[in-house]
Amino acid sequence: MKPNKIILSGFFALLFLLTMVSCNNETKNQPSTEHLALEKADKQLSNNLKMYETVWDDIINKGEIDKINETNFDNNITLITAPENVVGIQGFKDYYQNYLTGFSDVTFTIIDVFGQGDKIVKHWNFKGTHTGEFFGIPASGKKVDIDGVTLVKMKEGKIAQEQDFLDNLSFYQQLGLIPTE
Repeated sequence: MKPNKIILSGFFALLFLLTMVSCNNETKNQPSTEHLALEKADKQLSNNLKMYETVWDDIINKGEIDKINETNFDNNITLITAPENVVGIQGFKDYYQNYLTGFSDVTFTIIDVFGQGDKIVKHWNFKGTHTGEFFGIPASGKKVDIDGVTLVKMKEGKIAQEQDFLDNLSFYQQLGLIPTE
């Protein structure tokens, strides 16, 4: 073989290899089905977190109890509590109305909120003055400042279940229902 043919053959072989590598890289740069599913889940979680924070800010800080509705909550919303769970939008609304009726100068702060999949964890702080009836407890005029955590399950972009954890002893002491010593 002549040197020019060898160089030309080598050039075409190199060009062929570069084309194959380039085509292979283009395929690799396409997002996988798994990647697309993760992006979709991440976007849904981000939307859930934003909606969740906004809804609870409106309900507690702005007193917009009617935000507990079919738009933001699953029809079978369940509050896990003792002695029995609160189920359904109206029951949930009635439960939280006690906080709006029982306390004035309320400040509800979400300290941190994060999640994975359809689950959210909210770390919160509630401050207010007990100036109205609260679950049958007459107004004491006492100030409360309590932290808690809520475990949340979402369903199709709506709040479907909540369970609150807080220091009830401290809460009852701040209300003056239990002595501090």
